[in-house]
Amino acid sequence: MEKDKKTKARISALANFYYSKRRMPSFSELNEIWKLKSKNAVSKVVDELEKLKVLVKDKKGRLIPRSLISPLRLLGFVEAGFPSPAEEELADTISLDELLVENKEATFLLKVSGDSMSEAGILPGDMVIVDKGKSPKTGDIVIAEVDGEWTMKYLRKRGKKVFLVPANQKYIPITPKKSLRVAGVVTAVVRKY
Repeated sequence: MEKDKKTKARISALANFYYSKRRMPSFSELNEIWKLKSKNAVSKVVDELEKLKVLVKDKKGRLIPRSLISPLRLLGFVEAGFPSPAEEELADTISLDELLVENKEATFLLKVSGDSMSEAGILPGDMVIVDKGKSPKTGDIVIAEVDGEWTMKYLRKRGKKVFLVPANQKYIPITPKKSLRVAGVVTAVVRKY
């Protein structure tokens, strides 16, 4: 029981550092945060947190957060059509990063500017979650560099021809003149009201 409290306190301290500094701490910083006596002790705690799937090390040994967000309670379902009686019932707990991110090492966030994807429900100020490890296929919303310019559009293929299509009738499809490089596939949209 005491070990669980200590582990939760360490995860909380790590999450506080991560969200305040917007980066993961170094092993030296973890030594200070967790008030441990050696880097070896830090390494053992990091290994324990890896087993708990709280964090993971990339190929270079850098720490990457996996599940620093506390899971939220999933209380059931709500009718989006006609009103119906709602009962609050704890169905499960779910972590937003587990729900929205499949491949942590290959995933990043981008803030949206512009309205070319508004009819797809992606508005200025939204954040999109992008997986650069996912193979893009026709119909996916992608982040792409087209002739040296970056954009977010639907990827369309017709035969060997590849082009990008906006989700707003004010804009026309883009056909690359020289180059097209897809940097990642949009997997989720986050909007704060």
